[in-house]
Amino acid sequence: MEKRIGTISILISDRQWADEINRILSDHADIILCRQGLPFKDRSVAVISLIVEGSADRINALTGRLGRMAGVECKAIMSKNN
Repeated sequence: MEKRIGTISILISDRQWADEINRILSDHADIILCRQGLPFKDRSVAVISLIVEGSADRINALTGRLGRMAGVECKAIMSKNN
């Protein structure tokens, strides 16, 4: 399958999901090239940005698992080709 480069932005408004989010990210570690996190302690949101490389199916699987969680918003942008 063709690999694509992309970014995933994750907004977390309910920190109770932190352990599950980290578990999901670990399950997809093979496609994550870079991870940056910003916990806004003075606000009720945390932001995680990922740079990923993998098939569209793998990237969408990661985004889908995260996006189905309550208190988590997730969006992906992928290259049309590498």
